[in-house]
Amino acid sequence: MSVRPNITLLGSTGSIGQNTLDVLSRHDSHRVFALTACSDHERMREQCAMWQPEYAVMVDPDAARRLEASLTTVAPRTRVLSGQDALLRVAVDPAVDSVMAAIVGAAGLPATLAAARHGKKVLLANKEALIMAGPLFMAAVRDCGAVLLPIDSEHNAVFQCLPDNNRLPGRIEPSREVRRIVLTASGGPFLDLPAEQLPAVTVAEACRHPNWSMGQKISVDSATMMNKGLELIEACYLFALPPHQVDVLIHPQSTVHSLVEYCDGSMLAQLGSPDMRVPIAHALAWPGRQPSGADFLDLVRAGDLQFREPDPVQFPCLRLGREAARAGPAAIIRLNAANEVAVEAFLAGAIGFMEIPAIIESVLHGPESAADDPVRELEDVLAIDRLARAQARELSGIAGRS
Repeated sequence: MSVRPNITLLGSTGSIGQNTLDVLSRHDSHRVFALTACSDHERMREQCAMWQPEYAVMVDPDAARRLEASLTTVAPRTRVLSGQDALLRVAVDPAVDSVMAAIVGAAGLPATLAAARHGKKVLLANKEALIMAGPLFMAAVRDCGAVLLPIDSEHNAVFQCLPDNNRLPGRIEPSREVRRIVLTASGGPFLDLPAEQLPAVTVAEACRHPNWSMGQKISVDSATMMNKGLELIEACYLFALPPHQVDVLIHPQSTVHSLVEYCDGSMLAQLGSPDMRVPIAHALAWPGRQPSGADFLDLVRAGDLQFREPDPVQFPCLRLGREAARAGPAAIIRLNAANEVAVEAFLAGAIGFMEIPAIIESVLHGPESAADDPVRELEDVLAIDRLARAQARELSGIAGRS
């Protein structure tokens, strides 16, 4: 009888974490070693009762105390830890084989990078690990023997369409066979909204994605198309391609998740239902496959598949993402930091929707951007990130918040 691999879920109470547990519940393939979250102790209690992990980590100490008190009858053997250091502990524990990196934002970077440096199988749903520390992260994957599997539906689709001898991110060499990759974008909730109406859109409207069910931050990124700017940068790191070989097309149906175009004129596409359980199941079972629980794609009912170029006036964040990709790691860190702060300010009602790209552009092209900041260590990344966040908070009027 084979021993089931242990998995740690970083961000188990979020959308990706919940979908991962749903896929795991359909198979006896993994043992849940640790679950982590920021402050949602009530959902964590439910997850611990079902999965009986060795560890449950709450970043918020008060939430950890509440969770510990609530587990005495439902999961008495689960040890409750708190704080950022605890995230690292359960990501690098020698008993852990795989880590699902699903914490949203910069908070997930240290633990995800640590997992790569300890040679884990990293299922990467946390964009910021690559956006903030791409060169460091990919070097860790390559030098420490980690296995990196992308969870974003677009990058997972590209991964599935690459040739067998050119597959694992971190070990991919630039290929003469691949002419370009094409990431698809739904266009979000404001695809056909006149540009002059965008300044007045509300938080509720921005979070109402037409095809996918996601958290607030990711939903706003989709509405601005910053998610595609970030995914373009991720693709360059994952698949060893320069920015000019990564394109983005609007595809409102969200049926084709990405495409790879080859030098002979062939184009391979990965299609499927817009359900994150599909890439999650693929990564969990790789190099095999397993049922995900998602609906199967009905090509007849899917109807026409439409594609169009993104409108640069409607979606300035996509342009900013490409500019940062060309400029290099320090610019990419500033882009991501400014976006996180601007989206936070929008969700809090402090700024309007179209102030998001304006703040990002100001930080990206401000006087501090003239310096070619070195990015050699994680401390360099965090220093650039802190400065950019402070600038973005000043511009958004939330400078007094942490």
